[in-house]
Amino acid sequence: MKPVACPAFSICLALILARFLGIHTSFLRSQKNHTLIFTKESTIRNCSCSVAIHDCDYCLANLMCNCKTVLPSTMEKTTYNSHLTIWFTDTSVLEMVLNFTRVWDLKLSFCGTTPLPTEYLAIWGLRKLWVNKVKGQFPEQSVTISSSSNNDKDLLEMPSKDGQMLAYVSFLDTSLFNGYSLVKSYSVENVSSIMKHFPSLLYSDVFSTSDNGSYVVTFIY
Repeated sequence: MKPVACPAFSICLALILARFLGIHTSFLRSQKNHTLIFTKESTIRNCSCSVAIHDCDYCLANLMCNCKTVLPSTMEKTTYNSHLTIWFTDTSVLEMVLNFTRVWDLKLSFCGTTPLPTEYLAIWGLRKLWVNKVKGQFPEQSVTISSSSNNDKDLLEMPSKDGQMLAYVSFLDTSLFNGYSLVKSYSVENVSSIMKHFPSLLYSDVFSTSDNGSYVVTFIY
């Protein structure tokens, strides 16, 4: 009797092999751990990953990364000195994790289908942002806010050429994930008072700057 072929098994085996090869290639490119945060079925997962995981592949992330469930009530503001990736389906997790948080390098991947409202999130010290829209149906985009090659320099507060302290803050418009459009940004330097320069901007009244400091304000939309 001849063995019966199993197309479904062959397809699954091919998919697993393709995933493995992709993970192995990513592992060779970078072996440093990075943080991945995602929401799935009303739960938040905080993961430490040594390999790159394909966007919105929750099962593979749980398998390949060191993940733990985090209760929203226990989420605390922290500093992300290494790369941070967030998969999200609505703005609630972004506001919880990112608003007034210090993040150097950030990737945001939209895994939902419902259009997002226009909300503005304030992020401290952001140097580079990667954006993946609509479950990867469009090419990944990026915005570079600072090209500083010194990884030890925190953009939250840096001395300028004239000795003043500069505080870097970025305002991210969450509606940029709705459909395809180029991600754009512009920066305004030497802002002594965000409330005075941008009175209608949300959160402007919570910023204060000393006499010897100013802001570099970047809008991402």
